[in-house]
Amino acid sequence: VQLQASGGGLVQAGGSLRLSCAASGRTFSRHTVVGWFRQAAEKEREFVAAVAWSGGFTSYADSVKGRFTISRDNAKNTVYLQMTDVKPEDTAVYHCATNGAWSRPVLSSWSLPTQYKYWGQGTLVTVSS
Repeated sequence: VQLQASGGGLVQAGGSLRLSCAASGRTFSRHTVVGWFRQAAEKEREFVAAVAWSGGFTSYADSVKGRFTISRDNAKNTVYLQMTDVKPEDTAVYHCATNGAWSRPVLSSWSLPTQYKYWGQGTLVTVSS
């Protein structure tokens, strides 16, 4: 599976941005979960949100709940992260990742990077105050 993240850029605080994660290679299955993580300079990687490919169940970090929305377009093999009311602390490199087509992780573990086998390159989001 190859993942291509895009959509990052410079946005003012309070603004909106939509990130995309396009997948190619092996197709997803009902076991697939796709997540977004972010890493700010000199900080640990942080879970942002995740969505189940089948059923659309979602999970969010508390820091983005109510502001970010994760969604997927099965026909386009693409997952989106709609970011609204962004804050300077949202500044980071955003990565999308997936466990692949096998062994869907339990919901409680979706925030753990170790549950994801395939990672895309990051896209930088910079929020100015």
